[in-house]
Amino acid sequence: MTPLTPVSPPLSAPVNLRELRGIAIEGGRVRPGFALRADDLSYITDHDARVLVRDGLSAVIDLRSNVEARLTGRGPLADLPVTYHHISLLTQEATDAAFGGTPGAGYRERYVPMYVSLFEGSAPLLVQALSVIVAAPGSVAFHCSAGKDRTGVLAAALLLTLGASDDEICADYGRTGPNVPAVMERTQPILGPMMQAMGIPMDAAALAAADAGFHPDAMRGTLDALRARHGGDALAPLRRAGLSDDRVAALRAKALRG
Repeated sequence: MTPLTPVSPPLSAPVNLRELRGIAIEGGRVRPGFALRADDLSYITDHDARVLVRDGLSAVIDLRSNVEARLTGRGPLADLPVTYHHISLLTQEATDAAFGGTPGAGYRERYVPMYVSLFEGSAPLLVQALSVIVAAPGSVAFHCSAGKDRTGVLAAALLLTLGASDDEICADYGRTGPNVPAVMERTQPILGPMMQAMGIPMDAAALAAADAGFHPDAMRGTLDALRARHGGDALAPLRRAGLSDDRVAALRAKALRG
């Protein structure tokens, strides 16, 4: 794909958009134009939205809550020939797992339970998102607000399905780290209303402080925990939710050859 217009933190839009291209999976590497992960795509410029569509973007998966989607909308991509799939992953159980624990908990202690809860409690929705990716005629972009947690879980589920190693999955998650300060500064104005509407017992400043401790080990801890809970198979929750061998094979074929 043609590179996007360069962005400059902290208020660029978006700041955490990237392809999954080049990641080693079973049978080779993810080809260019297969899938993109991002923070809130409603912030994308008109120019970059047209570039994405010109270069093959055919579907968007929005993982945000209804509250978030109402606050910032769909942005320029709403006016372009792209199918839109709203698959909200933010469950009460996941937020409780992340924010209902010990005050001042470290990044891993806060986010591993959240990610495990999303893998298990939202497994049917993750399978639905994977189905969109395999069925779309072109590339698919998936995003939440920060492009870190819900987007990170879907990216991990997708890469697990494609046969990527834990090292590759954690490295992809880790690429978000340098973007966290810019994302948090941009999203500060909507964090308060969103968290209040969803009943999350933490103020925006505390959430920003927690995210400042970003570390890719949170994703490794998630994969380890999933295997410990599911007989060594981190994908077991998704398989039980309908992820078939045929769907896995189709995803791998699309990721490698299109």
